[in-house]
Amino acid sequence: MEHRTAVPPPGRRTGLPLGNILGFPVHLSWSVLLLAALVTLLYGQFGGYLVGFGFVVCLLGSVLLHELGHALSARRFGIGVRGITLEILGGYTEMDRDAPSPRVELLVALAGPAVSLVVGVAAVAVTVPLPAGTAAYQVVFLVALANIIVAFFNVLPGLPLDGGRALRAAVWAATGSQVRGTLVAARSGQGVGVLTAVGAVVLYGTGVLGEFGLIFMLLVAFTLWQGAATSARMARVQQQVPLIDVDELTRPIVAVPSGTPLGEAQRRAAASGDARAVLAVSDSSGRLIALVSSRAAEAVPQARRPWVPVDTVARDLGSLRSVPAGLRGPQALAYLQSDPAGEYLVRAGDQVIGVLRANDVARLLRSRGTRGGGR
Repeated sequence: MEHRTAVPPPGRRTGLPLGNILGFPVHLSWSVLLLAALVTLLYGQFGGYLVGFGFVVCLLGSVLLHELGHALSARRFGIGVRGITLEILGGYTEMDRDAPSPRVELLVALAGPAVSLVVGVAAVAVTVPLPAGTAAYQVVFLVALANIIVAFFNVLPGLPLDGGRALRAAVWAATGSQVRGTLVAARSGQGVGVLTAVGAVVLYGTGVLGEFGLIFMLLVAFTLWQGAATSARMARVQQQVPLIDVDELTRPIVAVPSGTPLGEAQRRAAASGDARAVLAVSDSSGRLIALVSSRAAEAVPQARRPWVPVDTVARDLGSLRSVPAGLRGPQALAYLQSDPAGEYLVRAGDQVIGVLRANDVARLLRSRGTRGGGR
Protein backbone atom coordinates (compact mmCIF):
# COMPACT_ATOMS: atom_id res chain seq x y z
CA MET A 1 0.00 0.00 0.00
CA GLU A 2 1.76 3.03 -1.28
CA HIS A 3 1.36 6.34 -3.00
CA ARG A 4 2.89 7.04 -6.35
CA THR A 5 3.62 10.24 -8.20
CA ALA A 6 2.42 10.87 -11.72
CA VAL A 7 2.23 13.90 -13.93
CA PRO A 8 -0.05 15.08 -16.72
CA PRO A 9 -1.11 14.08 -19.26
CA PRO A 10 -2.82 11.18 -17.47
CA GLY A 11 -2.30 7.62 -18.60
CA ARG A 12 -5.10 5.22 -19.28
CA ARG A 13 -5.89 3.33 -16.12
CA THR A 14 -6.76 -0.32 -16.50
CA GLY A 15 -9.16 -2.31 -14.35
CA LEU A 16 -12.75 -2.08 -13.28
CA PRO A 17 -13.96 1.47 -12.47
CA LEU A 18 -15.85 1.65 -9.17
CA GLY A 19 -16.88 5.29 -9.49
CA ASN A 20 -15.83 8.32 -7.46
CA ILE A 21 -15.52 8.18 -3.68
CA LEU A 22 -15.06 11.51 -1.90
CA GLY A 23 -14.03 12.97 -5.24
CA PHE A 24 -11.38 10.34 -6.01
CA PRO A 25 -11.76 7.94 -8.99
CA VAL A 26 -11.42 4.36 -7.74
CA HIS A 27 -10.43 1.37 -9.89
CA LEU A 28 -10.24 -2.32 -9.08
CA SER A 29 -7.40 -4.26 -10.69
CA TRP A 30 -8.52 -7.44 -12.42
CA SER A 31 -5.92 -9.32 -10.37
CA VAL A 32 -8.05 -8.70 -7.26
CA LEU A 33 -10.79 -10.90 -8.69
CA LEU A 34 -8.32 -13.78 -8.85
CA LEU A 35 -7.29 -13.23 -5.25
CA ALA A 36 -10.93 -12.99 -4.17
CA ALA A 37 -11.74 -16.32 -5.80
CA LEU A 38 -8.68 -18.04 -4.28
CA VAL A 39 -9.32 -16.75 -0.75
CA THR A 40 -13.02 -17.61 -0.95
CA LEU A 41 -12.30 -21.16 -2.13
CA LEU A 42 -9.42 -21.83 0.27
CA TYR A 43 -11.11 -20.37 3.33
CA GLY A 44 -14.39 -22.00 2.34
CA GLN A 45 -12.85 -25.41 3.01
CA PHE A 46 -12.45 -24.44 6.68
CA GLY A 47 -14.87 -21.70 7.65
CA GLY A 48 -17.48 -21.70 4.91
CA TYR A 49 -17.57 -19.98 1.53
CA LEU A 50 -19.80 -17.16 2.77
CA VAL A 51 -17.26 -16.32 5.47
CA GLY A 52 -14.43 -16.38 2.92
CA PHE A 53 -16.29 -14.08 0.53
CA GLY A 54 -17.31 -11.76 3.36
CA PHE A 55 -13.71 -11.51 4.48
CA VAL A 56 -12.56 -10.56 0.94
CA VAL A 57 -15.18 -7.82 0.67
CA CYS A 58 -14.33 -6.40 4.10
CA LEU A 59 -10.60 -6.58 3.35
CA LEU A 60 -11.02 -4.64 0.11
CA GLY A 61 -13.04 -2.07 2.01
CA SER A 62 -10.24 -1.79 4.54
CA VAL A 63 -7.63 -1.32 1.79
CA LEU A 64 -9.81 1.38 0.27
CA LEU A 65 -10.01 3.20 3.61
CA HIS A 66 -6.22 2.94 3.91
CA GLU A 67 -5.76 4.56 0.50
CA LEU A 68 -8.39 7.20 1.25
CA GLY A 69 -6.26 8.14 4.25
CA HIS A 70 -3.38 8.89 1.85
CA ALA A 71 -5.62 10.67 -0.64
CA LEU A 72 -7.39 12.92 1.88
CA SER A 73 -4.09 13.79 3.53
CA ALA A 74 -2.57 14.67 0.14
CA ARG A 75 -5.55 16.85 -0.73
CA ARG A 76 -5.23 18.59 2.63
CA PHE A 77 -1.72 19.70 1.63
CA GLY A 78 -2.67 20.78 -1.87
CA ILE A 79 -1.36 17.70 -3.71
CA GLY A 80 -3.63 16.59 -6.54
CA VAL A 81 -4.81 12.97 -6.53
CA ARG A 82 -5.49 11.24 -9.83
CA GLY A 83 -7.16 8.22 -8.33
CA ILE A 84 -6.96 5.07 -6.22
CA THR A 85 -6.33 1.57 -7.54
CA LEU A 86 -6.94 -1.58 -5.52
CA GLU A 87 -4.51 -4.37 -6.46
CA ILE A 88 -3.86 -7.99 -5.56
CA LEU A 89 -1.37 -7.09 -2.81
CA GLY A 90 -3.05 -3.93 -1.54
CA GLY A 91 -3.44 -0.72 -3.47
CA TYR A 92 -1.92 2.61 -4.37
CA THR A 93 -2.90 6.26 -4.49
CA GLU A 94 -1.67 8.10 -7.59
CA MET A 95 -0.63 11.70 -6.94
CA ASP A 96 0.24 14.36 -9.49
CA ARG A 97 3.43 15.53 -7.78
CA ASP A 98 5.83 14.77 -4.95
CA ALA A 99 5.37 16.17 -1.45
CA PRO A 100 6.85 19.69 -1.22
CA SER A 101 8.61 19.06 2.11
CA PRO A 102 9.73 16.22 4.42
CA ARG A 103 6.97 17.08 6.88
CA VAL A 104 4.22 16.71 4.26
CA GLU A 105 5.83 13.50 2.97
CA LEU A 106 5.80 12.06 6.49
CA LEU A 107 2.18 13.00 7.23
CA VAL A 108 0.83 11.71 3.92
CA ALA A 109 2.81 8.46 4.29
CA LEU A 110 1.58 7.70 7.80
CA ALA A 111 -2.04 8.63 7.15
CA GLY A 112 -2.76 5.24 5.55
CA PRO A 113 -1.37 3.05 8.35
CA ALA A 114 -3.12 5.28 10.89
CA VAL A 115 -6.46 4.58 9.21
CA SER A 116 -5.72 0.84 9.08
CA LEU A 117 -4.89 0.83 12.79
CA VAL A 118 -8.10 2.67 13.66
CA VAL A 119 -10.14 0.24 11.53
CA GLY A 120 -8.40 -2.73 13.16
CA VAL A 121 -9.02 -1.48 16.71
CA ALA A 122 -12.66 -0.68 15.84
CA ALA A 123 -13.14 -4.19 14.44
CA VAL A 124 -11.71 -5.67 17.64
CA ALA A 125 -14.26 -3.68 19.61
CA VAL A 126 -17.05 -4.97 17.36
CA THR A 127 -16.08 -8.60 18.02
CA VAL A 128 -16.63 -8.20 21.77
CA PRO A 129 -20.45 -8.45 21.75
CA LEU A 130 -20.59 -11.00 18.93
CA PRO A 131 -21.07 -14.68 19.79
CA ALA A 132 -17.80 -16.55 19.23
CA GLY A 133 -17.83 -19.05 16.39
CA THR A 134 -20.49 -17.32 14.32
CA ALA A 135 -19.86 -16.28 10.71
CA ALA A 136 -20.13 -12.59 11.64
CA TYR A 137 -17.58 -13.01 14.43
CA GLN A 138 -15.12 -14.81 12.13
CA VAL A 139 -15.34 -12.15 9.41
CA VAL A 140 -14.96 -9.21 11.79
CA PHE A 141 -12.11 -10.93 13.64
CA LEU A 142 -10.26 -11.58 10.38
CA VAL A 143 -10.79 -7.95 9.30
CA ALA A 144 -9.41 -6.75 12.64
CA LEU A 145 -6.40 -9.03 12.35
CA ALA A 146 -5.74 -8.09 8.71
CA ASN A 147 -5.90 -4.34 9.39
CA ILE A 148 -3.63 -4.49 12.41
CA ILE A 149 -1.11 -6.57 10.47
CA VAL A 150 -1.35 -4.19 7.50
CA ALA A 151 -0.87 -1.16 9.76
CA PHE A 152 2.28 -2.53 11.38
CA PHE A 153 3.71 -4.13 8.23
CA ASN A 154 3.28 -0.90 6.27
CA VAL A 155 5.32 1.14 8.75
CA LEU A 156 8.39 -1.07 8.26
CA PRO A 157 11.18 1.28 7.16
CA GLY A 158 11.59 0.48 3.50
CA LEU A 159 10.21 1.56 0.14
CA PRO A 160 7.70 0.99 -1.36
CA LEU A 161 5.97 0.66 2.04
CA ASP A 162 4.59 3.71 3.81
CA GLY A 163 7.28 3.33 6.46
CA GLY A 164 9.83 3.69 3.66
CA ARG A 165 8.25 7.02 2.75
CA ALA A 166 8.56 8.05 6.38
CA LEU A 167 12.23 7.00 6.42
CA ARG A 168 12.81 8.95 3.22
CA ALA A 169 11.24 12.02 4.82
CA ALA A 170 13.52 11.67 7.85
CA VAL A 171 16.70 11.37 5.75
CA TRP A 172 15.48 14.19 3.51
CA ALA A 173 14.99 16.44 6.54
CA ALA A 174 18.39 15.51 7.98
CA THR A 175 20.43 15.87 4.78
CA GLY A 176 18.39 18.26 2.67
CA SER A 177 18.42 15.73 -0.19
CA GLN A 178 15.24 13.96 -1.23
CA VAL A 179 17.23 11.77 -3.62
CA ARG A 180 19.52 10.58 -0.81
CA GLY A 181 16.45 9.83 1.29
CA THR A 182 15.01 7.76 -1.54
CA LEU A 183 18.22 5.77 -1.96
CA VAL A 184 18.48 5.00 1.78
CA ALA A 185 14.81 3.99 2.00
CA ALA A 186 15.10 1.86 -1.16
CA ARG A 187 18.07 -0.09 0.20
CA SER A 188 16.19 -0.59 3.44
CA GLY A 189 13.17 -1.79 1.45
CA GLN A 190 15.27 -4.43 -0.25
CA GLY A 191 16.40 -5.58 3.17
CA VAL A 192 12.78 -5.80 4.34
CA GLY A 193 12.01 -7.88 1.24
CA VAL A 194 14.82 -10.32 2.01
CA LEU A 195 13.78 -10.63 5.67
CA THR A 196 10.18 -11.21 4.62
CA ALA A 197 11.23 -14.07 2.34
CA VAL A 198 13.46 -15.61 5.03
CA GLY A 199 10.72 -15.26 7.64
CA ALA A 200 8.19 -16.93 5.32
CA VAL A 201 10.48 -19.91 4.75
CA VAL A 202 11.14 -20.27 8.50
CA LEU A 203 7.43 -20.10 9.35
CA TYR A 204 6.65 -22.66 6.66
CA GLY A 205 9.36 -24.95 8.02
CA THR A 206 7.89 -24.76 11.52
CA GLY A 207 4.36 -25.45 10.26
CA VAL A 208 2.98 -21.98 11.06
CA LEU A 209 2.41 -21.22 7.36
CA GLY A 210 0.87 -23.54 4.82
CA GLU A 211 1.81 -23.73 1.16
CA PHE A 212 -0.60 -20.97 0.17
CA GLY A 213 0.73 -18.71 2.93
CA LEU A 214 4.32 -19.39 1.86
CA ILE A 215 3.60 -18.55 -1.79
CA PHE A 216 1.72 -15.41 -0.79
CA MET A 217 4.50 -14.17 1.50
CA LEU A 218 7.17 -14.88 -1.11
CA LEU A 219 5.11 -12.90 -3.60
CA VAL A 220 4.97 -10.04 -1.11
CA ALA A 221 8.74 -10.25 -0.61
CA PHE A 222 9.37 -10.19 -4.37
CA THR A 223 7.07 -7.19 -4.77
CA LEU A 224 8.91 -5.33 -2.02
CA TRP A 225 12.31 -6.03 -3.57
CA GLN A 226 11.14 -5.03 -7.02
CA GLY A 227 9.45 -1.84 -5.78
CA ALA A 228 12.55 -0.85 -3.79
CA ALA A 229 14.83 -1.51 -6.77
CA THR A 230 12.62 0.64 -8.99
CA SER A 231 12.72 3.47 -6.44
CA ALA A 232 16.52 3.29 -6.29
CA ARG A 233 16.79 3.35 -10.06
CA MET A 234 14.51 6.37 -10.33
CA ALA A 235 16.48 8.17 -7.62
CA ARG A 236 19.69 7.71 -9.60
CA VAL A 237 17.96 9.17 -12.65
CA GLN A 238 16.78 12.13 -10.56
CA GLN A 239 20.39 12.92 -9.71
CA GLN A 240 20.82 13.75 -13.38
CA VAL A 241 17.49 15.57 -13.79
CA PRO A 242 18.68 19.13 -12.99
CA LEU A 243 20.52 19.13 -16.34
CA ILE A 244 17.29 18.77 -18.32
CA ASP A 245 16.15 22.13 -19.68
CA VAL A 246 13.56 21.93 -22.47
CA ASP A 247 14.44 25.38 -23.79
CA GLU A 248 18.17 24.57 -24.06
CA LEU A 249 17.51 21.22 -25.74
CA THR A 250 14.98 22.62 -28.21
CA ARG A 251 16.11 22.40 -31.83
CA PRO A 252 15.28 25.40 -34.05
CA ILE A 253 12.92 25.02 -37.00
CA VAL A 254 13.71 25.96 -40.60
CA ALA A 255 10.41 26.19 -42.46
CA VAL A 256 10.08 25.84 -46.24
CA PRO A 257 6.92 26.32 -48.36
CA SER A 258 4.83 23.31 -49.23
CA GLY A 259 5.99 21.78 -52.52
CA THR A 260 9.65 22.71 -52.08
CA PRO A 261 11.97 19.99 -53.43
CA LEU A 262 13.63 18.01 -50.67
CA GLY A 263 17.11 18.84 -51.92
CA GLU A 264 16.40 22.59 -51.83
CA ALA A 265 14.83 22.29 -48.36
CA GLN A 266 17.94 20.54 -47.04
CA ARG A 267 20.15 23.22 -48.64
CA ARG A 268 18.21 25.94 -46.80
CA ALA A 269 18.52 24.05 -43.53
CA ALA A 270 22.29 23.76 -44.01
CA ALA A 271 22.50 27.47 -44.89
CA SER A 272 20.89 28.35 -41.55
CA GLY A 273 24.25 27.58 -39.93
CA ASP A 274 22.74 25.41 -37.18
CA ALA A 275 23.42 21.70 -37.61
CA ARG A 276 20.67 20.95 -35.08
CA ALA A 277 17.95 22.64 -37.18
CA VAL A 278 14.82 20.64 -38.00
CA LEU A 279 12.97 21.03 -41.29
CA ALA A 280 9.29 21.91 -41.32
CA VAL A 281 6.70 22.66 -43.98
CA SER A 282 4.55 25.79 -44.05
CA ASP A 283 1.44 26.70 -46.04
CA SER A 284 1.00 29.75 -48.26
CA SER A 285 0.33 31.95 -45.22
CA GLY A 286 3.55 30.84 -43.49
CA ARG A 287 1.76 28.67 -40.90
CA LEU A 288 3.54 25.46 -39.97
CA ILE A 289 1.62 22.41 -41.14
CA ALA A 290 4.08 19.50 -41.04
CA LEU A 291 7.44 18.35 -39.67
CA VAL A 292 9.98 16.60 -41.89
CA SER A 293 11.07 13.15 -40.72
CA SER A 294 14.86 13.08 -40.88
CA ARG A 295 14.83 9.30 -41.19
CA ALA A 296 12.40 9.37 -44.13
CA ALA A 297 14.36 12.18 -45.78
CA GLU A 298 17.67 10.30 -45.53
CA ALA A 299 16.02 7.25 -47.11
CA VAL A 300 15.42 9.21 -50.33
CA PRO A 301 18.30 8.65 -52.79
CA GLN A 302 20.49 11.72 -53.30
CA ALA A 303 19.77 11.83 -57.03
CA ARG A 304 16.00 12.04 -56.48
CA ARG A 305 16.00 14.74 -53.81
CA PRO A 306 15.81 17.65 -56.31
CA TRP A 307 12.56 16.17 -57.66
CA VAL A 308 10.82 14.83 -54.54
CA PRO A 309 8.52 17.34 -52.75
CA VAL A 310 9.46 17.80 -49.11
CA ASP A 311 5.81 17.11 -48.19
CA THR A 312 6.23 13.41 -49.01
CA VAL A 313 8.65 12.92 -46.10
CA ALA A 314 6.78 15.11 -43.61
CA ARG A 315 4.25 14.35 -40.88
CA ASP A 316 1.23 16.48 -40.08
CA LEU A 317 1.71 18.50 -36.88
CA GLY A 318 -1.52 17.10 -35.48
CA SER A 319 0.04 13.65 -35.21
CA LEU A 320 2.90 14.88 -33.01
CA ARG A 321 2.96 15.25 -29.24
CA SER A 322 3.74 18.59 -27.66
CA VAL A 323 5.67 19.76 -24.61
CA PRO A 324 5.40 23.25 -23.11
CA ALA A 325 8.42 25.51 -23.24
CA GLY A 326 10.08 26.42 -19.96
CA LEU A 327 10.01 22.98 -18.31
CA ARG A 328 13.12 22.11 -16.35
CA GLY A 329 14.49 19.44 -14.00
CA PRO A 330 12.12 16.88 -12.44
CA GLN A 331 9.05 18.53 -13.98
CA ALA A 332 10.49 18.14 -17.48
CA LEU A 333 11.53 14.52 -16.96
CA ALA A 334 8.20 13.58 -15.39
CA TYR A 335 6.28 15.14 -18.29
CA LEU A 336 8.32 13.28 -20.90
CA GLN A 337 8.04 9.98 -19.01
CA SER A 338 4.28 10.31 -18.77
CA ASP A 339 3.84 10.76 -22.53
CA PRO A 340 6.81 9.07 -24.27
CA ALA A 341 7.55 9.86 -27.91
CA GLY A 342 10.51 10.13 -30.26
CA GLU A 343 10.13 13.88 -30.69
CA TYR A 344 7.90 16.67 -29.45
CA LEU A 345 6.79 20.05 -30.69
CA VAL A 346 7.87 22.67 -28.16
CA ARG A 347 5.08 25.18 -27.75
CA ALA A 348 4.80 28.56 -26.08
CA GLY A 349 1.04 28.89 -25.91
CA ASP A 350 -0.27 28.10 -29.41
CA GLN A 351 3.03 28.91 -31.11
CA VAL A 352 5.46 26.16 -32.11
CA ILE A 353 8.96 27.40 -31.28
CA GLY A 354 11.03 24.29 -31.93
CA VAL A 355 11.43 20.54 -31.64
CA LEU A 356 12.62 18.42 -28.72
CA ARG A 357 14.01 14.98 -29.57
CA ALA A 358 13.96 12.21 -26.98
CA ASN A 359 17.39 10.95 -28.04
CA ASP A 360 18.87 14.36 -27.16
CA VAL A 361 17.50 13.97 -23.63
CA ALA A 362 18.75 10.37 -23.41
CA ARG A 363 22.20 11.40 -24.65
CA LEU A 364 22.39 14.11 -22.00
CA LEU A 365 21.42 11.70 -19.21
CA ARG A 366 23.88 9.06 -20.40
CA SER A 367 26.73 11.56 -20.52
CA ARG A 368 25.96 12.72 -16.97
CA GLY A 369 25.69 9.11 -15.81
CA THR A 370 29.13 8.33 -17.30
CA ARG A 371 30.76 11.35 -15.64
CA GLY A 372 29.10 10.65 -12.30
CA GLY A 373 29.36 6.88 -12.35
CA GLY A 374 32.27 6.73 -9.94
CA ARG A 375 30.61 8.58 -7.14
